[in-house]
Amino acid sequence: MTPPASPGGDHPPDRFGEVADAAARAFRLLPAVPRDTASPRPARRISTDPDTVERDLMRLVLTLVELLRQLMERQALRRVDAGDLTDEEEERLGATLMILHDRMEGLCAQYGLSMSDLNLDLGPLGTLLPPD
Repeated sequence: MTPPASPGGDHPPDRFGEVADAAARAFRLLPAVPRDTASPRPARRISTDPDTVERDLMRLVLTLVELLRQLMERQALRRVDAGDLTDEEEERLGATLMILHDRMEGLCAQYGLSMSDLNLDLGPLGTLLPPD
């Protein structure tokens, strides 16, 4: 059995074209934005206000530095508890971590931030930094 000829000649009808046209018609019927979302709260958008971009960038950078500082502090406490450090190393490490914490607070104050501003909310995962 041979396929039917197209109206203008002896070629079979363009089935791919018909499917493409049908898909285009179907997509035109779909709404551009879903009408109902399953999200319990609206998505947070990045603020691109030119007046606050420097402060927002510093907030992000200081958040990463604070995360690393807290990780270093926990590692230092583990090493102290394990007895891996001499008394001199413990003193030096403690003084260094205190200075870093003070500098972090100073940078936060310089940019109008508090240390709690650095604790990003990760939604269902909770906050980035542990509570004080």
